Amino acid sequence: MLRISPRVAGPACGAAVTALVAGGFALGAWLDNLHNGLLAVAFTAVGLYVVWQRPANREAWLFVATGVAQAVMFAARQYGLRSPALPASSWVGWLGVWTLPLVFVLTAVTLMSFPTGRLPSPTWRRVIGALAVLGVALAAMSALWPVEYARVPLAAPHPLHLPGAAAAADIHPIAIAIGYPAFQLVWVVCAIRRLARAQGDESRQLRWFVFAVAATGAVMAAGLIGWRTPVPGLLAVPLVPLAAGAAILKYRLYDVDPVINATLVWGAMAAVVTLGYAVVVVAVGNLIGGSGTLLALLATALVAVAFDPLRRRAQRVADRIVYGRRATPYEALSRLSAQLTGPSSGLLDGLCATVAEGTGARQVVLWTGSADELRAVSAWPAGRPDEVRTLDELTLGGRAVPVAHGGRTVGALAVTTGARGSLTSQERGLLADLAAQAGLVLELRASAQRLVAAGDEARRRLERDLHDGAQQRLVTVAMELGALAGAADGATAFAGRAEAARQQLLQATAELRETARGLHPAVLTQDGLEAALGYLADRSALPVRLHVTVDRRLAPAVEATAYFVVSEGLTNAARHAGARITTVTAELTAQGLLLEVRDDGRGGAQARPGSGLEGLTDRLAALDARLVVETGLGGTRLRTVIPCG
Repeated sequence: MLRISPRVAGPACGAAVTALVAGGFALGAWLDNLHNGLLAVAFTAVGLYVVWQRPANREAWLFVATGVAQAVMFAARQYGLRSPALPASSWVGWLGVWTLPLVFVLTAVTLMSFPTGRLPSPTWRRVIGALAVLGVALAAMSALWPVEYARVPLAAPHPLHLPGAAAAADIHPIAIAIGYPAFQLVWVVCAIRRLARAQGDESRQLRWFVFAVAATGAVMAAGLIGWRTPVPGLLAVPLVPLAAGAAILKYRLYDVDPVINATLVWGAMAAVVTLGYAVVVVAVGNLIGGSGTLLALLATALVAVAFDPLRRRAQRVADRIVYGRRATPYEALSRLSAQLTGPSSGLLDGLCATVAEGTGARQVVLWTGSADELRAVSAWPAGRPDEVRTLDELTLGGRAVPVAHGGRTVGALAVTTGARGSLTSQERGLLADLAAQAGLVLELRASAQRLVAAGDEARRRLERDLHDGAQQRLVTVAMELGALAGAADGATAFAGRAEAARQQLLQATAELRETARGLHPAVLTQDGLEAALGYLADRSALPVRLHVTVDRRLAPAVEATAYFVVSEGLTNAARHAGARITTVTAELTAQGLLLEVRDDGRGGAQARPGSGLEGLTDRLAALDARLVVETGLGGTRLRTVIPCG
């Protein structure tokens, strides 16, 4: 099979279109046919330019084919419109009229295949088949009878004189009332559905394309409303192939989400206004024969009443088309504000999820620390990287923004966008706004952690002071009293009183020791969490099954918090639950330190204001953990997972 090189076919098509369009314009200027010449130039120029850049691009060749068809139709009409009639004008003009439905079908196929050169799915092939049948039927009717000649005032009459012209004239207006809008509507619906499902580069390309279509529709509506003519809209149609070509080659240079959104909304509203006005003034006027002025006032009133509700609905549809199923920038900021006023636990995960919903990112990671040493603390979806990065490494390529508070870097927000390569300027602006909120979140989190650490340090210092100071002095005094009682020979009463004072002093020393252990157990600092939990189990009033799997020392704040969680759970089980046995589990997992205290008591535990469980909830929240309390007739279970970093 003979194959023609793109380097030959492209210039040949370009030369043919140039000759046809230039020759057509040389014959004269007819406003109603001008858009066909512009479309021929636009489709062919865009197609050939893309072919020159990418010879194998299927969509580019569809553009060239559409441009050639438009050029043939334009030149033939120009020839037929010239008066006085030129030689063979009847047949040449005829060629420019009856081919219109077929050109419509070819244009629809080209635009439905954008940007890949293939239809979105096999289902659309049946739609194309139906359009082709309709196009052939309309073209055949126009070729056999002069049904289009009233609309296209050619200088020469229709070359064929066949019977059935009257019947064709009756059928044709109904057929084109169905067919011509169908040719336009089908490819518009296809493009919108394709945009709603597209991802990555294809989504970015289709946004420019839909913008051009919506802008053309808005100009068309404005022309119908202001001048009662579709000519402005027809002259704006070449914007569609121009925008498509720009999208194919330069999609990464454009950012039109807000423009598309506004154009879709106001284009839809312009269409609604036009349709409403036409229905009331034309249709109702013809039915009742009413006054034009009165009906115009009625149409204006109806449009004014319906405008705002319809605008809001059009805005929601435009948001869905432009932003897909993700949150709008306003919704993203509102959602984050709601999270800031809610419980502290899970706040960082919620922040990452909000960023993902607002930007459409495939992954979001929140890093904290200084600019030279950042560690991941949260991610969406779950699974943060276990590595240390610098701010410069993360922000390289524009996929991360620094998180700052008070002029000081406290972290970074990094996003992975997938195939589309980069964020739009609006998405980058939203990411910067969310990063500013994240700075406040991280600063509050760091402040809470500093308060917890300061409290633990104060407890340790007080315990050490009591142990090394007051407790030692009391022990020394008790020993002196014991020696004094032993030396009091014959003074029985004095010896008894000295011994009694010594016993009271020893009891006070034991109570002071217990108080010091409650502030901060020395065994936790010296021997670690496993030994400290064993100490709690040994001193519990109830039998305790203890399961500890912690093979390393953890951060002091983590160990202290774990100790107090278990201590509170054992105390509640013994004092309030009426339990017979308690089970304590401490296990180091990939998510952090898993703690669970379970008893078989009567249940009823709640984190009431001022209770120990409420204090534990606040303490855990400072470490990005959450206390889960499950209570019922079968007992109570306290469970938490403390991130260990």
